[in-house]
Amino acid sequence: MQTQEQASPAVDALVRQFFESHPEEAAVMLEQFEAEDAACLLTELPLPSRNAAWEALEPNAACEILLHFPADHRAQLARQVNIQGFAVTLSRMREEDREEVLTNLDTASASELRRLLSYPPDTAGHIMDTRIVAMRSGQTVSEAVEVLRRRARNLDVAELNVTDEDNKLVSVIEIKDLILAEPDTTLASLSHNAATAVFPMDPVEEVVDRLDRYKLEEMPVIDREGVLLGVIRHSELIEAVKESASLDIQTMVGASKDERATSSIGFAFKKRMPWLQVNLITAFMAAAVVGLFENTIAQFTALAVLLPVVAGQSGNAGAQALAVTMRSLALREIRVAGWLKVTGKEASVGILNGLSVAVPCAVGVYLWSGQIGLVIVIATSMVLAMVMAGLAGALVPITLEKLGQDPAAASSIILTTVTDISGFFFFLGIASLLSGMLVP
Repeated sequence: MQTQEQASPAVDALVRQFFESHPEEAAVMLEQFEAEDAACLLTELPLPSRNAAWEALEPNAACEILLHFPADHRAQLARQVNIQGFAVTLSRMREEDREEVLTNLDTASASELRRLLSYPPDTAGHIMDTRIVAMRSGQTVSEAVEVLRRRARNLDVAELNVTDEDNKLVSVIEIKDLILAEPDTTLASLSHNAATAVFPMDPVEEVVDRLDRYKLEEMPVIDREGVLLGVIRHSELIEAVKESASLDIQTMVGASKDERATSSIGFAFKKRMPWLQVNLITAFMAAAVVGLFENTIAQFTALAVLLPVVAGQSGNAGAQALAVTMRSLALREIRVAGWLKVTGKEASVGILNGLSVAVPCAVGVYLWSGQIGLVIVIATSMVLAMVMAGLAGALVPITLEKLGQDPAAASSIILTTVTDISGFFFFLGIASLLSGMLVP
């Protein structure tokens, strides 16, 4: 019977085999561990297995685990893993922790990371990979292949960038063309002009638009003089878009982009409270509209029962229009200049939805109250409120985009205000006009 000491090497071998064969599954399991235990396990693994598992970690988990790595392991990790992913991890840290990590890295890695971290999160510079392999047009295929063998072992290279003596981008070569070419062929004869390139401060949405338009796997990032700074790969771009989408979900409801599930209570309170105060003001604005018709509500109490129905339906309709418009703006399917077409479509949808909802609503109200007047009030106000909700859902994000603001930051609160006020006003206003048809 084996002792625990005898079984340990076999267990270690199984663990290493699991991390080597299934890094994504291993990363999910690591995220369930205490950060210190996960770091201890990773540092005991062979370098390829450790690097693959760490790169598959969710950024917040990777951030906590990295803080428990010994300084020499951090430096080694920074040299070998995807530099952009490492930068994303550092961006999640507190400033003092980030500086501690950077000061213990080698000069080259620290310099690249500081440059990446200097770009705003929603720009091309933030998601570019600065560790690229650039060649000169006079080099031969055999020379280029040898350089790739030495330098690109840890890089996902789809294209070879050709630069001049000033490191300005001249052309690109697809790796498949390089592999199929004769060894003594010069790179100049294989290269072709880059389909497009972006500047580091270009928004991520522009990068998405160009990659989709030109059907590229990666795109060069250059400065204003044409110097090659890095490349953006399709996989990193997808991760950036997913991150942006998740942040938009938070900002739409008034939560900060900086807040995480593990943030402190004080930090969460400080970030959320201002928007809650704004929301309180808008709620009082809606209440003020209801107050204008206080006598009407007091006279016809059935109105108070039906008031939330109109507001609720218009709120949902507005949220649908808002979600579709914001997604289309993010994917560049529509432009601000095309606002008239978008709002026209949403108004038409609002009319159709309003009529579709108004009919069963009218039937229900008649069966409940038996009042034709109340049926006319609820049906008419429902259609008008749904049209207004569709218009607001389209116009609010488009207007914010036109003003240079983030549509995700305040669209939801503004939309709620518009739908509540318009719903209340239409319903109670029509009820006041048709008060002669209502039964107290």
